Amino acid sequence: MFEFSVIGGKTARDIIGRTRQQIVAEVRETYLTHHAGESVNPNSYFLRFPDKPDSRIIALPAYLGGKTDVAGIKWISSFPGNIDKSFPRASAALLLNDYETGYPFACLEASQISAARTAASAVLAAEQLTGGRSARRLTIVGAGIIARNILEFFTAQEWAVEELVIHDRLPEYNKAFAEYATSSLGYRTTTEDDLTAALTGSDVVVLATTAGEPYITDPATFTAGQVVLNVSLRDIGPEIILGAQNILDDIGHCMTANTSPHLAEQKYGHRDFIDGTLADVILGDVRPDRDRPVIFSPFGLGVLDLAVGMHVYRTARESGESVDVPEFFGETRRW
Repeated sequence: MFEFSVIGGKTARDIIGRTRQQIVAEVRETYLTHHAGESVNPNSYFLRFPDKPDSRIIALPAYLGGKTDVAGIKWISSFPGNIDKSFPRASAALLLNDYETGYPFACLEASQISAARTAASAVLAAEQLTGGRSARRLTIVGAGIIARNILEFFTAQEWAVEELVIHDRLPEYNKAFAEYATSSLGYRTTTEDDLTAALTGSDVVVLATTAGEPYITDPATFTAGQVVLNVSLRDIGPEIILGAQNILDDIGHCMTANTSPHLAEQKYGHRDFIDGTLADVILGDVRPDRDRPVIFSPFGLGVLDLAVGMHVYRTARESGESVDVPEFFGETRRW
């Protein structure tokens, strides 16, 4: 019980890369476990800095019951200024705790885990909301690490995509992502500098940016039947939210921190525009509305980090890829 392991980012990335289908299944099961009330997922805590208003470090504590039965906390930073220095915006660590004793037993580099659970959640939602694994036209807005992970999970789930469209405000990111999607993943890819043109006519739209406030505000932007994965949460104006079918991962969590649904609640004074959660869709209690755009807004639940973290931990232990830290605890007896 006093063993302690460390799993680095390269190991986590390697494990995720060879088990993406299994991770989607883990995320699906976790949503249902959470829906059944077999979890504890407190509100995230945001550490902000007076002289860096765009930066934050977030603590996500959680407990996941069901088959997993583990507690833990993810400590993840978001410093958008890192992008200008050509290294990733986010960095993170995940601490896992034994539910019986409370003792921590593993620390994992968690930016890979966070990206994987976000991507798995988005691709699972796309399948549930479209009713299949195909898209004539898939548009991804934002060409960063999260966008790349989402596309890799689409690939792992064997989606049939006729045309992939990439839009990013920086041409060099557009080009790099398109080259990767074409050469490494086999997509027929185009880049589009105009946002409206990128969004028009797409079956599935993925928003994976670092936007801090809405820039897509025209109520006519999205059309009936389009599925919009609002992964970055703040790209869409409340006028669009009001006219769409809105599916959230967790209503209480998502209606905070000036997300697009939260802004709509503040503007209109109600939550009547919320139709349900992804778990409701999985269970068949809510069906996608083909007469309106369907927007999935996932706040990102700590229980998902625990599920993916435990998957990575167990796989690393079984394959001998974890690093054990002998005598991590200085005392293991009371006397």
